[in-house]
Amino acid sequence: MDAGNQQRILGYFIEEAKEHLDTLEKGLLDLRTVVQDPERVNEMFRAAHSVKGGAAMLGFASIQKTAHRLEDSFKILKENTIKIDPKLEALFLKGYDTLKDLIEQLQGPFGLREEDAEKKMQAAEPEFAKLQNYLNSLLQGGGEASPPETKKPGSLPPNFVPQVTEILKQMLQLFKQQDTPASRQQLQAMCKRLLQLGAGIKPWQSLIQVSYKAMANPKNSYPSLAPIVIKELKQASDKLQQGKANELIPSPQLQKLATVAAATPGKEKEKPSAATKATTTTAKQITLPLEPKAAAKVLVKAFDKPQLVQLVKLLAQATRG
Repeated sequence: MDAGNQQRILGYFIEEAKEHLDTLEKGLLDLRTVVQDPERVNEMFRAAHSVKGGAAMLGFASIQKTAHRLEDSFKILKENTIKIDPKLEALFLKGYDTLKDLIEQLQGPFGLREEDAEKKMQAAEPEFAKLQNYLNSLLQGGGEASPPETKKPGSLPPNFVPQVTEILKQMLQLFKQQDTPASRQQLQAMCKRLLQLGAGIKPWQSLIQVSYKAMANPKNSYPSLAPIVIKELKQASDKLQQGKANELIPSPQLQKLATVAAATPGKEKEKPSAATKATTTTAKQITLPLEPKAAAKVLVKAFDKPQLVQLVKLLAQATRG
């Protein structure tokens, strides 16, 4: 097969894989409802199966194995009645994150390098083993015991988790749309609704404030925000309902996204001074090592996807010249 056809087939695979990832993400964020609908569970099973088949055909063993592990787990959900709990949701999301990372790396400017894929697989294997073991435990009537009730009566709305889940679904749809000032404002408005739902609960309020700052920062792209914000808020709402408010701590990734951001909810933005304007218009500088692989890693961290694509084109033009 010539290089042109191979590249075209790879493009088709990536586009289809992204659609299947979308199916998996929506299902996992609402897994407690999804397991009550056999057709939706089948959709998730078929999505993992399709990614596995495509990856096998193209020789991407790491993607094939990861999709296969998810497929096996969805098969258990298909064939058995299992009560979904936060631990199971978290384990499924970790498996999904591995698959998503591999596919995103595949479509990056440097492709999916075998050594990187192998490292990801080695790191993910213990988590997949935990997922399989926990599913088996739930089949045998085990699982985690219900945590003791520690929160004050009436501190949360009775339908807190469903309300949060619905808002997160709306956020996810916005993240998939074009990045505009209007959509950013809608996302921030949803953060304010989440603040109101958990009024008076400081750990929840702090987490939402950090998420708000991350979304208010136009330097953070929607693809970089969506997987971190949605997952952390979903897991936090589950922990809050269990009375585990002390475990609501923003991850280092979310804190990094919120480091340079706009105002917090309810506060007006301060007008930038002339000095600030001058600083923001100054071109960002980075130091590149001479070794090509090390230089590539620095560039991937420093630029977003559109910038990397442009950089690759410029480098290609320079080498031809």
